[in-house]
Amino acid sequence: MTALDDIYADYELLEADDRYRLLIDLGRALEPMPDALKTDATLVRGCSAAVWVYPMPQENGRLHFLADSNAAITKGIIALVLAAVQDRTARDILATDIEAALGPFDLKNQLSSNRTQGIPNMISLIRQTAERMDV
Repeated sequence: MTALDDIYADYELLEADDRYRLLIDLGRALEPMPDALKTDATLVRGCSAAVWVYPMPQENGRLHFLADSNAAITKGIIALVLAAVQDRTARDILATDIEAALGPFDLKNQLSSNRTQGIPNMISLIRQTAERMDV
């Protein structure tokens, strides 16, 4: 997965339409999430599109997330969120200010409120998972 700083280096150079395309491309590049994992238990509440996030604890103490959405741009937003936390330890995830890491993308002003309303819920689910794993 591409680092968030690298993604932003490309993102900041683009016009609005091209930013949408970049988000769509990021979403397409996400690791596929099997349909069997897209359940009510993995559904993120409060998103205008369907969003699923499935945590997969790794033996090395890191968390790997599978995620998907039925909306292309929302899937790209998920990719941005995951770029901030993917394959990090629970403690590292809890120490990461995910909202601040996403701040330079200015998503609230770049996208409609429908597309961004679920971001806090995605972040909350990731943090809750990290809290459970940080033993």
